[in-house]
Amino acid sequence: MMITGKGARLKIIPLGGLNEVGKNITAFEYKDDIIIVDCGSGFPEDDMLGIDIVIPDLTYLLKKKSKIRGIVLTHGHLDHIGTLPYLLKKVNIPIYGTKLTLGLVESKLKEHKLLGDVEMNIVKPKDKVKLGRFKVEFIKSSHSIADSVCLAIDTPLGKIVHTGDFKIDYTPIDGDIIDLNRLAELGKEGVLALMADSTNAEIPGFSMSERTVGKTFENIFKNVDSRIIVATFASHVHRVQQIINAAYSFNRKVAFSGRSMVSVANTAIELGYLKVAEGMIVDMNEINGYPNNEIVVITTGSQGEPMSALSRMAASEHRKMDIHPGDVVIISATPIPGNEQNVSKVMNLLLEKGAKVIFQSLAEVHASGHACQEELKLVHTLVKPKYFIPIHGEYRHLRQHASLAESLGMSKENIFVADNGKVIEFSKTHARISGTVNSGNILVDGLGVGDVGNIVLRDRKHLAEDGLMVVVVTISKEDGRVLSGPDIVSRGFVYVRESEELMKSARGVVREAVKRCEENKIREWAQLKSAIKDSLREYLYEKTRRRPMILPIIMEV
Repeated sequence: MMITGKGARLKIIPLGGLNEVGKNITAFEYKDDIIIVDCGSGFPEDDMLGIDIVIPDLTYLLKKKSKIRGIVLTHGHLDHIGTLPYLLKKVNIPIYGTKLTLGLVESKLKEHKLLGDVEMNIVKPKDKVKLGRFKVEFIKSSHSIADSVCLAIDTPLGKIVHTGDFKIDYTPIDGDIIDLNRLAELGKEGVLALMADSTNAEIPGFSMSERTVGKTFENIFKNVDSRIIVATFASHVHRVQQIINAAYSFNRKVAFSGRSMVSVANTAIELGYLKVAEGMIVDMNEINGYPNNEIVVITTGSQGEPMSALSRMAASEHRKMDIHPGDVVIISATPIPGNEQNVSKVMNLLLEKGAKVIFQSLAEVHASGHACQEELKLVHTLVKPKYFIPIHGEYRHLRQHASLAESLGMSKENIFVADNGKVIEFSKTHARISGTVNSGNILVDGLGVGDVGNIVLRDRKHLAEDGLMVVVVTISKEDGRVLSGPDIVSRGFVYVRESEELMKSARGVVREAVKRCEENKIREWAQLKSAIKDSLREYLYEKTRRRPMILPIIMEV
């Protein structure tokens, strides 16, 4: 392999997507050039109360923003494009992606009022783009979204193959299978390192073809006379197409529900990725004007998200639709790790309303977009990399994928099961993990980015579990005597009218604490507040075995 400059190093720095599902972003750095592959967001975990999305820590990239030559996208799922608006607000970099991918990016940028400020470059499979010392080749792939690509990144030290999210589907909906021939050619040319999707590394065999799901839809639609509601990922254009095809076969109109579903469907129809017969789409406001056996609703909410359209239907909070007995609800997805409880809750609510719920355990209504073990083995065998870095998965997935590579004959020393922020450094003769950069989670709550941290989350958890007591005391500015109060307001702790004796005693405890401070000539507000909190906390725990958050408010007159 050729090397430019004495001692030059190629650095691969995953900033998200390792030891987690989501938040995928990787930096490739050589001398004064950096390219970024994907820029995704993640789902908040259960203990991240009130958080909307999670984005990766971009500190390292922002420090070196003058070196960034471009962002290359493998596909349009949010866990690969969701952080773009937050990065592009701070640094202006060109983006490269396929037509549908950039169509979905455009929608996100429009939401953040960034459209028109960003250079977006549409690429096709087999295209090559030069970005500084890097050259990126786009290779046709298969995934649970149209227009997905693998990448061959040509660096001064050798080629890196990055699979993105992929599967090997021999009968894909768009008819274009993953370009295995090009992967084999790259293997013959010589590949320095392979970075491959690990999501299904624990699952033996092959993933199911997407066309199988279409046949299942047809069988279900054929035997149903009531309304059909199908929940799936908004971005799964091939899945949505198959639902539309089944609806067309049985003379049903289709309505889209959920903001992201409407947005993605409109984008896909406009760009020609979703084929719909004229007059087939109806507005959600119009569905009650049709017989039940003539309507299909395609909705968001397959992950049980509390504010999604399906969750609101299940809870009778949807403005345009409620669930009726006899409705058939198809949940066409598997829960992302951590979402199982939310999905189960929504299913129970739907069943309580008399709906029939069909999910993967009952019928083949979902096909994974990720390669299983035999597909992974095939890619490894074709690419024949010198080094391997498993990506996209929790630690157990990465570890299993590493074991799979070992079983195919790769040396353990040439496999890097890394973590976010680790720097995997390549020289002409060897590779190693050479250090760590800033990485982690930045929490987005409304318009606030990063202003909610561990302390705020701890307070939210405290409030959620134990409630709040606000203590208001007015004291004399001259001698510290209590002039008014203490008044106590309780929220989420006890209902005041039903706990009058407890609240009366609590006021007495506060009065005594203030009196002790007055006798000891303690006039500092911080000390007064501390005395009130300590006394009241001890009393309430003794009486209730609970520890509400206590907020003393002291006013001087």
